[in-house]
Amino acid sequence: MLTFTTLASGSRGNAALVSCGDTYILLDAGITAKRITAGLASLGMAPEKLTAILITHEHSDHIAGLQVLTKRLRIPIYATPPVCRQLCYRVADLDELVRPQEAGSGVGIGSVWAESFSTPHDAAGSVGWSIAGEGGRMVLCTDLGHITQQVRQAVEGCDLLVCEANHDEDWVKSGPYPYYLKRRILGDYGHLSNEAGAELAAFAVETGTRSIILAHLSQQNNTPVRAYEVAARRLLAMDCDLERDVSLSVAPADSLGRAWRPREVSVC
Repeated sequence: MLTFTTLASGSRGNAALVSCGDTYILLDAGITAKRITAGLASLGMAPEKLTAILITHEHSDHIAGLQVLTKRLRIPIYATPPVCRQLCYRVADLDELVRPQEAGSGVGIGSVWAESFSTPHDAAGSVGWSIAGEGGRMVLCTDLGHITQQVRQAVEGCDLLVCEANHDEDWVKSGPYPYYLKRRILGDYGHLSNEAGAELAAFAVETGTRSIILAHLSQQNNTPVRAYEVAARRLLAMDCDLERDVSLSVAPADSLGRAWRPREVSVC
């Protein structure tokens, strides 16, 4: 059965585990290798069991642990060609490990099918990942400044959406960040606000999604309570029962999230 667990999710670092049968995939490696190893151990898994690593883009909060991790684990790394070039430039001895995949293409990895889709972010070759296996399909969709048709197509009908809810717009505008950083965060190639993330969640639910995990929250410009409130309000406006119809949760920034598995619920 397909399962998903965040190891960390936030501005300081991102990593998650997808498993299906004997296939174990690390989604991003933006925390230290030590923390990744500890997180896997908490799930009862040795790092040597990892089948592959999928990378969304080359920003440090998504690849910080890659150098140390790949010294020990010589496993395939899948990313778009621009991201692969950046990884090989930044991390020694990766040439034999990277497996360039054009955005929009898919690849079979063990017992799952992983397909990328372009995301509008200020990083060349940035993508989200759709992963399908026994029992369902999950989509990781973070680090994007606005919602495109490609994003909607990837999200449509998935069982689990891991959806960015990075910031409260008013908190960014009134906060201490310099102007250039505020402009980046709020721009079309920055990050989704709580409201924008809630709209993507609502679209997903309308097309059949039954589980939403809000992710990549800013530690400075958001809180789990605030992100949940905004998304819950949008879903409740659709007459969704958040106990019966749709599961809504927030991924922890610095600790393991709850394991997701497909479940039988009604769709509002």
